[in-house]
Amino acid sequence: MKRLLVVLAACSAPQFGVGSNPQWVADTSSFTPALTGKSSFVDPYRAIASKILAAARADRGAYDKLQYLTDRIGNRLSGSPQLDEALAWAHKAMQADGHDTRIEPVMVPHWVRGVEEASVISPVSRPLKVLGLGGTVATPKGGITAQLIVVKSFEELDARAAEVKGKLVLYDVAMPAYTEAKGSGYGDVVRYRGRGASAAAKHGAVGVLMRSVTARSLRTLHTGAMGYAPEFPKIPAAAVTVEDSQMLARLAAQGPVSVKLALDNKTLPDAKSGNVIGEIKGREKPDEIVVIGAHIDSWDVGQGANDDGAGCVIMMQALTVLRAQGLQPRRTIRVVLFTNEENGLRGAKAYAEQHDAEMAKTVFAIESDSGSFAPKGFGIETLPDKTGKTVAKVSEIATLLAPIRATRVMASHGGADLSPMVPKGVPTAGLDVDGSTYFDTHHTEADTFDKVDPKTLADSVAAVAVLAYVVADMPGRVDD
Repeated sequence: MKRLLVVLAACSAPQFGVGSNPQWVADTSSFTPALTGKSSFVDPYRAIASKILAAARADRGAYDKLQYLTDRIGNRLSGSPQLDEALAWAHKAMQADGHDTRIEPVMVPHWVRGVEEASVISPVSRPLKVLGLGGTVATPKGGITAQLIVVKSFEELDARAAEVKGKLVLYDVAMPAYTEAKGSGYGDVVRYRGRGASAAAKHGAVGVLMRSVTARSLRTLHTGAMGYAPEFPKIPAAAVTVEDSQMLARLAAQGPVSVKLALDNKTLPDAKSGNVIGEIKGREKPDEIVVIGAHIDSWDVGQGANDDGAGCVIMMQALTVLRAQGLQPRRTIRVVLFTNEENGLRGAKAYAEQHDAEMAKTVFAIESDSGSFAPKGFGIETLPDKTGKTVAKVSEIATLLAPIRATRVMASHGGADLSPMVPKGVPTAGLDVDGSTYFDTHHTEADTFDKVDPKTLADSVAAVAVLAYVVADMPGRVDD
């Protein structure tokens, strides 16, 4: 059965999957041979899938791994000692689980957060909570003090261009509340974080503030990647809380507002890092590969629990559950823990380049980068002429996931770290989860282990393990 979904686009790195833009959805929860009267290529896998589901749901390995990663290592920004420690830990953990493991070298950006402060100078004196956007330049020593101009859109910024020179621009753009039909609306708002600084610098602004990207806030600051267009000056950029953004907008509506901003951030030379690889070799076609991946780096706030420590342990444990059950599929299943998704995608790009010769035989790739929440199904992205076939076959496989209600399959975005593989003909799938609370803590100090439910985490392990095994073992390719 097909049903249309109208959603808001959410297609900006670093976050895809939650709130993405499906074209159509196949809900396979009631699709079984008994109901349709037809046989399916997945019929021989029903007993095996039940075995995998039971084993994964009874297993706490992913939860235990995530606790170590978050509590013992913590957040893992590219170039940091914590990321290096996480790479070594993941390599050792997969090796201990019996997998063939290695670390493939990648050079990554090395941006370092310094002291960050802001305050309202007039018409009242009031401190502001502030968090620099990833990659921002520093302010001049001593900070900058400037009059604030508040805008709700790029169109308003351009319409008021004559007022912008010498000002500090605040993008007071509200993120809509999550709905099942429309998703999060993240993509509509995050563009102000990504290119807001250059858009303001074009008109002579001296700095940028932006409302944190969340629909619900308890004065929580959200960071994330931003970029600079080469043709405009680089100006400092930082997030303020939803509450402070609204307060500043109210003050600005009454008259001039002066704000001081001081950021002491810097970009160092690129640092050594790597992608962590672990795999089960295929029994018949070891040169054909199913990739299951997530990103091991995180922002430098919180613990990187849902973004994307959860994705890492889901993939690690999916492989371990299959090995523990003595399951060796026809093809190789390869875990890839990508480095530097958050502020550069260097790991994803390096993997696609280093494994270019394998792309023709990489039959499928699955990503988890939407947190530890209840799995709903998968979003499929591949070449246009292959999309329909791939969605149809994955929809049939998803019937095996009815016990965990992860049966929804959609044409959508497979994931940021898999995106370099798509033009090379690799069909990709992003694990689709309940995204209703994801952006409450996304890229914040609140992205911590206590937000993770071991039951839904285990269900995600189960969903990935079943899909990966069937795709790796079925006689033909999923996109044929």
